[in-house]
Amino acid sequence: MPEVAHQLPLSRIEPAILEEAADWLTLLRSGEATDDDRSCLEHWRCQSDMHLAAWHRAESVLGTFSQVSAPVARGTLSQLESAGRRRALKTFALLLMAAPVSWVAYRQQPWREWQADFHTTIGEQQSFDLADGTRLVLNTATAVNVSFTDSVRSLTLLQGEILITTGKDPAPVARPFLVHTDHGQLRALGTRFTVHQLGDQTRLSVYDGAVEVAPHDAIGKVVVVAGEQRLFSSARIHPSELAVDNAELWEQGMLMASDMYLGDLVCELGRYRRGVLRCDPAVASLRVSGAFPVNDTDASLTLLQQTLPVQVSRITPWWVTLKAS
Repeated sequence: MPEVAHQLPLSRIEPAILEEAADWLTLLRSGEATDDDRSCLEHWRCQSDMHLAAWHRAESVLGTFSQVSAPVARGTLSQLESAGRRRALKTFALLLMAAPVSWVAYRQQPWREWQADFHTTIGEQQSFDLADGTRLVLNTATAVNVSFTDSVRSLTLLQGEILITTGKDPAPVARPFLVHTDHGQLRALGTRFTVHQLGDQTRLSVYDGAVEVAPHDAIGKVVVVAGEQRLFSSARIHPSELAVDNAELWEQGMLMASDMYLGDLVCELGRYRRGVLRCDPAVASLRVSGAFPVNDTDASLTLLQQTLPVQVSRITPWWVTLKAS
């Protein structure tokens, strides 16, 4: 493989290949990699110059630790590799591959999810009763901070998806109930709703009552009422869509598909499992209806294989693709 491949600029490496490299790095650091896994990695690396460049960039993640003192490096790696924290290593890898960052920036940002007041790991859901009687449910890989003061009740969604059923505030003076995301502020108006942070935008679905949306950089606010769903970024609010109340289902560990594209379903299931779950473009447009367990995604994949002309291809337990049978 030409040495120049190592020097490909980041802009020329496809994000999907960078993510694959991060998954391989995560597997190797987990201590669970087998000889077959390493052979598969070598095959993956040699597929193209882009794959090789992505892997060398992923390897730079571990090289970052050589820039700090040995005790700090060992302590941080120990935390990363402890039970339930492999996803954080992947996050670290993706962060470093997304842009060059200093050690200081690395320490300040990626670990906020670990330090959140409430958080779940991949494939986990949890519910909590807050001090004001509000019920908060966290979906897979979610992190939330809570701040209740004499004047406001506030949640900050750091990542993931939450279901909120607001309680009746017992405080003598009514306090607004606010939810903050990377893209704006939501104000609940006595309601039940979900908030899902999606990277460059947030999705709000309202099932009871209403929620006021105020993006950070947009002029004006919009009230979203029961039965409506809206995407919004920092700069704009998208048109209203019909909100399908699936929150009760994912809270119980199920995902409902109604005439859904297989590619979209696989993407959703991928949120609930570690590693890479992909759908071959040749079958991505197949339509799917049914209920699928998210707490046992392998069972969901088996069900898809039994009911559709697809087969589940596993390179490793961490790398699974749905292909035409």
